[in-house]
Amino acid sequence: MADIVGSKMPDQLIIISGHIDSWDVGQGAMDDGGGAFISWNALSLLHMLNLRPKRTIRTILWTGEEFGLLGANSYFEKNKSNLEKFTFVMESDMGTFRPTGLIFGGGDKGACIISKILTLFESINATSLVRSSDVSSDITFWTDAGIPGASILNENDKYFWFHHSNGDTMTVENPESLDLCLALWATTAFVIADMDEDFPRN
Repeated sequence: MADIVGSKMPDQLIIISGHIDSWDVGQGAMDDGGGAFISWNALSLLHMLNLRPKRTIRTILWTGEEFGLLGANSYFEKNKSNLEKFTFVMESDMGTFRPTGLIFGGGDKGACIISKILTLFESINATSLVRSSDVSSDITFWTDAGIPGASILNENDKYFWFHHSNGDTMTVENPESLDLCLALWATTAFVIADMDEDFPRN
């Protein structure tokens, strides 16, 4: 877990995450090394660019996901009495192929904001918005509690070719696609964390 502490509202959190454990075959590159990579490096990128948003951006690399979301559940239980401090939750756990946009779970006002953020990615054709009540695995505890969340929409039609198999190795990861996913991830987190008003929950 690592933070870029917010400049004005440090107690308000935007979570970006992936899970660090993997299945017992392969190397866990797509599931979920790529998600962990972009979540960790998003903070590094923002730090390198000397960007500090109003709210805190926290990277969490979950463990025990494959065995039943154990790490995420533990963290949620320890913090469920303070859910008001969680502004937005993000997790990448369905591949880091070339990004095409975001999957969003939340209300209509939030969807409009995400749609506007996605216009920043017209140059890489990553402007698609898909709304879903099932955004991602570990962050389900938060989205079920009414906190808006998102995951990466990507060209992952071949994801299950590698998922939980001996083929899930680093050779599957494309460096350019990882960089594009990182750009989308870091930018989205920063924009939400730097908003003047709180991200709407409904």
